[in-house]
Amino acid sequence: MTLRVVGARAWLCDIPVLRERTDAVQSFLSQETVFVEVVTEPGTSGRGYSYTIGVGGSAVLALLQDYLLDKLVGLDAACPEMVWRHMFDQCRSLMAGPVSALALAAIDTAVWDARARHLGLPVHELAGGAQQEVPVYDTECGWLHFSTDELVANAVEAVREGRRGVKVKVGKPDASEDVERLRAVREAIGPAVALMVDANQGFTRDEAVRRAHLYEPFDLTWFEEPLPADDVEGHALLARSTSVAVAVGETMYSLGHFREYLSTGAASVVQPDVARVGGITPWLKVAHLAEAFGVPTAPHFLMELHVSLAAAVPNGRWVEWIPQLAPVTTSSVTVTEGRARPPTLPGLGISWDDEAIGRLAGRR
Repeated sequence: MTLRVVGARAWLCDIPVLRERTDAVQSFLSQETVFVEVVTEPGTSGRGYSYTIGVGGSAVLALLQDYLLDKLVGLDAACPEMVWRHMFDQCRSLMAGPVSALALAAIDTAVWDARARHLGLPVHELAGGAQQEVPVYDTECGWLHFSTDELVANAVEAVREGRRGVKVKVGKPDASEDVERLRAVREAIGPAVALMVDANQGFTRDEAVRRAHLYEPFDLTWFEEPLPADDVEGHALLARSTSVAVAVGETMYSLGHFREYLSTGAASVVQPDVARVGGITPWLKVAHLAEAFGVPTAPHFLMELHVSLAAAVPNGRWVEWIPQLAPVTTSSVTVTEGRARPPTLPGLGISWDDEAIGRLAGRR
C-alpha cells in the first residue's frame, strides 16, 4: 500500500471556550486550532489538528505554510513513522519545543487519519485497540474562580451526568481555601468517586510538599503539575514525600523529557498531550514507555482524539472531559456509565462541521 501525499494545506481558526476557565497561573480564553489536510494519490484525504490556548497559533501556522507542508508532499502517508521522522528532521534546529511540536502534531494526526481512512479502520484499532472503553473524569466542574458552593454544585452535577471522577484546580493564596474546597467536594461526591487536583505548575518545592500533606486526607487520585515542568528533581522529591500520586506531562514536548521523569521516579501518572508531544506517533511511544515503568497514562485535554489513543494502549487510565470541539463538530464522545468509547468511524472518528470551521476561521 502506498499513499503518496500530493497536496497539503493548513489553516487556523479560533474556537470559543464554552465557559470561563481559570487556574493558578492563567485563563483559557480561546482555542487557536491549527488544521492540516493532506491529499494522497489514491484520492484519500486526512485531516489533523493541534491547538494553543490563545497565543502562538499564527507562529505554528507560519511554520507549516512557509516551510513544512512543501516538505510533506511526495512522502508516503502509509508510513507515519517515516513521515514523522522526516518532518522532525526538517525543524531539528528548533529543538523540541511548543511551536515545532504543535506543527508536527497537526501533520502527524492528518497522516494517521488518511492512513486509517484508506484502510477503513478507526485509529483506535490501528494504534493497538487494547481496550473498548476508558473511564472519564470531569475538569470543567473545577476551575479556580468558582466559589466553594459553585464547585460543589458542579461536581455533584458532573457525577450525576455519569463522570467517574472530578478534578479541582488548586492554588488559592491561602492553603486553607484549597483544603476547604476539597473537603466540601469530597463530602458531596462521596468516597467512591475519584478526586484529582491540579496546580498548573503554580507551586515552589516547599509549598508543593506542604500542600500535598494538607491534601492527603481527601484520598486524591493524583496531584497534577505541582511544580514547573522542567523541575524533574523537585517532582521526584515530592513523589517521595507524599502518598498522593504525582501526575505530569501536559507541558512536556519530547519522549526524552518523559524518560527523565519515569527513570527518576518523578511521575506516578503521565499525561501526554497528543498536540504538544508532536502527534500520535510520539504519543504512543510515551504511553508504551510508561507501560514499561508500570505507570498509567491519562492524556491531557483533546478528549475527542484522546479517547481513541487512551483506549488503544493497555495502560490508558482516564479520559479528561472538556468538550472544547463542540462548536466545530457534529459528533461527540460516547459515554456510557462513566466510560468513554472510542469512535468506530474510519480515521480519527471526528465529524467536522466545515461550515462552522469556515465561519470561525473567517473571523480572524
